[in-house]
Amino acid sequence: MSGQVILEGRNLTKHFTVARGRLGARRPVLKAVDDVSIALRAGTVSALVGESGCGKSTVARLLAQVYPPTSGQVLLRGERVRGFREFRRQVQLIFQDPFASLNPFHRVRYHLARPLRIHGHVRSEAHERELVAELLERVSLTPVDQFMDKLPHELSGGQRQRVAIARALAVRPVALIADEPVSMLDVSIRLGVLRLLEKLADESGLALLYITHDIAGARYFAQDITVMYAGRMIESGAAETVTQEPRHPYTRLLLESAPDPDRVAPAEVKRHGEPPSLIAPPSGCRFHPRCPVALPVCSTEVPDRTVIAEDHWTNCWHVSQSTLTP
Repeated sequence: MSGQVILEGRNLTKHFTVARGRLGARRPVLKAVDDVSIALRAGTVSALVGESGCGKSTVARLLAQVYPPTSGQVLLRGERVRGFREFRRQVQLIFQDPFASLNPFHRVRYHLARPLRIHGHVRSEAHERELVAELLERVSLTPVDQFMDKLPHELSGGQRQRVAIARALAVRPVALIADEPVSMLDVSIRLGVLRLLEKLADESGLALLYITHDIAGARYFAQDITVMYAGRMIESGAAETVTQEPRHPYTRLLLESAPDPDRVAPAEVKRHGEPPSLIAPPSGCRFHPRCPVALPVCSTEVPDRTVIAEDHWTNCWHVSQSTLTP
C-alpha cells in the first residue's frame, strides 16, 4: 500500500573502534551515527543528504543490516528483523561503484541468475533465461541478447549500474537503498539512472532511500529530504520545503554550495572551518564551531527537535527560540 512504512530505523547509533595506534594506547571510538531515526514508505523516494563523512553510508548499511547497530533497532513492516536471509530478500543495497560491486570474471547473465536461484525463483534453465531477460528489460538494457553474455568491463558505467539495479530487483525486494548510485557516472547519464529508480519506486511500490551529497539534485528526485551533519540528523521535510525554506544554517550552507537556477537563494551563510572529528565531536550542537549564528547554548546543549510545520522539523536552538528567520 502506497505510503505505508516499509523499513524503519529507530534511534540508530553506530560506534567503530579505530585500529590500534601506539602500543598499549587506548583504542579511540569513532561515533559515526548518533541517535538517527528514519522511515521509508512504499512508493516514495526519500533522500538522505550531507557532505562526505557525515554518516550517510553508515546509515545505509545499518538499514541494510550490513552493520549491526551499537544501539537502536531496524524494523521491517513494524517488526524487528529476525531471519537475515528473508530480510536480505526484502531489502537490497545498491552501491556507489558499479564496477566494484560486480564480479569482473562473470557475465551479466550470471550476476542476475544467481540471486534468482538462491531465493528459489527459478524452475528451469529456460525459465531462468526468461527471468533474466525480464530484468534486463526492466532496467532498459535492450536488446537483451546483446547484454546477457557481456562482462562488466565491456559495459559503460551507466550500463553496469543498471545491471547492479537489475540484480537488486531479482529477489523482488520491498525496499531499495541506493548509496550515491550516480556519483561515479558521467553527468550525461546520471539523469537516466535516477529516472529509472524513480520509475521503479512508483510502478513497483518500492520504498527507496536515495543517499547523496547533492541537495539540489535531491529536490527534483525525492519527495522528502533529510539532512545529516556529523552523524546526526538536523533537518527533514518535504523536498520543496527543505530546499526553498531551509531553517538550519547547515542546510543553507549546503544549498549555497549546490548551484540550482530554479531555487530562490537563501540568506547568505559563510562557511567557517571544516567538519569536526567524529572521534571527538563537539559538545552541544555539532555544527556550532562552524555556525555564524551560534548562541552560547549551542556549545553546551544538544538542541531539541522543533516542528516548524507538518512534516518539517529541525534541530536548531535559533529556531526553537524563534530568532532565525527563514
